[in-house]
Amino acid sequence: MVFQPTHTDFTLSPYTGLTRESWIEAGEYMLAGIFRHIRSFDDPVVVPRQETEITYPHKNASEASRRAECKAEMFEGLTRSFFIAAPLLSVKPELTVCGYKLKDYYKNQILRSCTSKDAHCVGTYGELQEIMGHADPFRAFQQTVETCALVIGLWASREVVWADCTKEEKDVVAAFLSSFAHANTVPQNWRLFNMLDMAFLHMEGYPIDREIMLDHAQAVLDYYVGDGWYRDGQSFDYYSCWAFNFYAPLWNIWYGYENEPFLAKKFEDYSNRLMESFPDFFDADGFTNMWGRSCIYRFASTSAFDGNLMLCRPTVDPGLARRIASGSLMQFLSRGDFSWEGIPTMGFYGQFSPLVQGYSCAESPFWMGKAFLCLHLPEDHPFWTEREKNGTWEKLGDDEVKETALDGPALCFTNHKANGETILRTGKVVKNAGDKHGLWNYAKLCFNTKYPWEATPQVTETAVGLQGSVVSGTSMASFAVVTGEVESQQYVLKDLTYGNTSLANATFWGGVKDGVLYRRQYFDYRLDTETHWIQGLFLADFPVSYGILRVDKMKLFRRPVQFTLGAYGFPDNGTTVKEYYEGAAKAVVLCGKDATGKARQLAMTIYDGWDSLGMVRSAGTNPDSHHSIVVYARTEKKKQYGGCEPYVMVSQVITKESDEPFARDEIFPVRSIGYTDPAGCGTFGPVRILLKSGKEYVVDYEQMEGNLSL
Repeated sequence: MVFQPTHTDFTLSPYTGLTRESWIEAGEYMLAGIFRHIRSFDDPVVVPRQETEITYPHKNASEASRRAECKAEMFEGLTRSFFIAAPLLSVKPELTVCGYKLKDYYKNQILRSCTSKDAHCVGTYGELQEIMGHADPFRAFQQTVETCALVIGLWASREVVWADCTKEEKDVVAAFLSSFAHANTVPQNWRLFNMLDMAFLHMEGYPIDREIMLDHAQAVLDYYVGDGWYRDGQSFDYYSCWAFNFYAPLWNIWYGYENEPFLAKKFEDYSNRLMESFPDFFDADGFTNMWGRSCIYRFASTSAFDGNLMLCRPTVDPGLARRIASGSLMQFLSRGDFSWEGIPTMGFYGQFSPLVQGYSCAESPFWMGKAFLCLHLPEDHPFWTEREKNGTWEKLGDDEVKETALDGPALCFTNHKANGETILRTGKVVKNAGDKHGLWNYAKLCFNTKYPWEATPQVTETAVGLQGSVVSGTSMASFAVVTGEVESQQYVLKDLTYGNTSLANATFWGGVKDGVLYRRQYFDYRLDTETHWIQGLFLADFPVSYGILRVDKMKLFRRPVQFTLGAYGFPDNGTTVKEYYEGAAKAVVLCGKDATGKARQLAMTIYDGWDSLGMVRSAGTNPDSHHSIVVYARTEKKKQYGGCEPYVMVSQVITKESDEPFARDEIFPVRSIGYTDPAGCGTFGPVRILLKSGKEYVVDYEQMEGNLSL
């Protein structure tokens, strides 16, 4: 199934062709995928489940936990599909999908979910605590998340569903909502769910505890770090956009502007601050980057634009906001692997288990439905009437790169006009040493909108003889590599004394100085260990027209070691592999196609500090294609102490969506590398990188220590 809109207007929307009618079509398309599985009017929204090992209901859960999880799954299906149905009902009150009149279906299911003793009741907070035996008086339940989705849907379809309820029916729903609104929650973005539940109740004339409301609101403000971003737990990710900067504006118009004007102004100012740079988070096609947890929510990332437009004084450009929202929508809906049995897969494009998390169920991806809430904006709103714009991408010169560095959330993103890609480099990341899932989501050196992150390659072939590939030349390294010794866009450190490998699980942020981004990574970082007993790296990198050039330096206390550094995972659907040399520098260029048939090229170049380039072929570890290739650099450092081995490792990865070959100076952009130390190994002092373009970068690691933050 591929969504193909019948209503398009390339005069109004020159980039995507999508209009308000197109979005309505897309919503009906997604609802049709759901309701084809609803066998009767009384059946809940529980859809076919493709993945059963990670997601809930968990097969090994206790009986009590499984009962609670089954209730939560029913509620997720109802409320998250309501994200899509509710704004459509505000436009088409009599909308019927697969034979079901949606306003009647959702009213029935909502009332049943909230009515105690009904077979479909998902349980009040107190009832769920009873099921769990009151084992944890501070426990929070998934239903808290979904009550917030419910009140948003009721607001969006207020004149259709909520208005059709009697006073007695509204009282049942209100009592159910209040049980969660005033109960325990998770101390991060979940606080907003309680706030919106209470705001909705207050808006409808029901009593709330204003002291609880204020406690949640002040805590949410405390998560703010600047530049429009909030820290969600330890991490920074899209929750800042599809939670904090979507729910807070709703809270403003429901409650804050009238009752808490100081807090409301803060939330408004922070949303407007986000809009100063957030459009540049997307690429020239409006693509969303695969980054952070909950990637199954895909284009929900664009809901922050709608949130801003709800405010009294929004600042986002409506034509740019619609262009990005429509581009991200089609990034996914235009792909045949986006859905399985009409339901969005548990993946980014197709089914992709490495990114799936245990708090999700088959219905969880419909969180993306909040993007459809833009339909609450009337048809004469500038979001729908202004001509599409492409912001930064319309202003950049042919090979120009725009870099945005945000110290608060430790995010640096670059817009590359040459290939239309946006590359994100992150900091302030710390995960448990064995948490590969968290490291893939947050700790990649680069996240690219056109090259989604690859999980650990399951090595099937190394270097030469790649199935479906053509390899030119025979000099490429062919040493044995096993699974776990190579990661895409990550360093892997192997201790050659003991044989163990490790990934950098902590990335400190140093900020940008003179065009160079500085970060520090530690391998197997632990708070109970002094950092001088932890292996590390100085990271220093800067953008070039088609990618990123790295000038990284080792920070080691024990050798011998082996380092590998992978490029992006490359979709292998018939790939040509070529090698190039220029002096001591080496490069491997891959040319092929992604799963949709679009041309792809990747080149990895190594200079000083690296011994060789190699490749591994993998299956099932790339979100775009079943087969993939990871090109990687490799080096060994053998002396325990010694300044004659190179300390600095210089490399580059560039990419494009074109069959046109890279120019030689693009593959080999460096004219000279100048070191301060007489041995020319980078043991101390600045490193000068002179490019053939005439531009020079001075990399000075000594300025890092005093600026590092986590």
